[in-house]
Amino acid sequence: MSKRILIAEDDTAIARLIAMNLKAAGMETVVFENGADAAASLSADHRYDLAILDIMMPEKDGFSLFQDIKPYGIPVIFLTAKDDLDAKITGLQNGAEDYIVKPFEMLELLVRMEKVINRTKKPIDTLHICGLTVRLDEHRVLRGEQEISLKPMEYELLVVLAKHKNTAISRDDLLSMVWGVNYLGETRTVDVHIGQLRKKLNLRKQIVTVPKIGYRLEDEI
Repeated sequence: MSKRILIAEDDTAIARLIAMNLKAAGMETVVFENGADAAASLSADHRYDLAILDIMMPEKDGFSLFQDIKPYGIPVIFLTAKDDLDAKITGLQNGAEDYIVKPFEMLELLVRMEKVINRTKKPIDTLHICGLTVRLDEHRVLRGEQEISLKPMEYELLVVLAKHKNTAISRDDLLSMVWGVNYLGETRTVDVHIGQLRKKLNLRKQIVTVPKIGYRLEDEI
């Protein structure tokens, strides 16, 4: 799923440049030209992975907008021409993840955004795959309301396949990812557990054998 980014920047040219580059990187952007409009939108729509806020904006500045964003747990990067230590300290002390001064290189912004998103992303606690619900925090697999009993390694194998759905994974990689890099068993172990998953979860068609490679769990994207 693509990352969704809020951009609050009153310089139209800069806002468009950032949005264009983020879209080229596969992200979805929502742009506001002042802090007041951005703040007013949050109650109805706050599904953002990151917010990029200019500090000096009309109607509501970046620091004030940050206070409206905080309750939603959206990480923030301040982007501003205000290159003074007090502003930087204020932003970081208030909880911003990073602070970039204009002019800036777009690659630098992208790299910093990636680091912030990776550092602050919330862990996934539920996977939905092929009509199944995998509750990671409870180590349970359900089809509807019915729980399906799996052995520990069967469960771990399903989780790996589900997290990498529609991707071919070699038997050696599955051994390493599920049983550990120091496991001394043979790849036949993978085949046996795949057979059990197909049977117990009725996934004979969805767990596809990839000739000379391994397996792929197919599901709609």
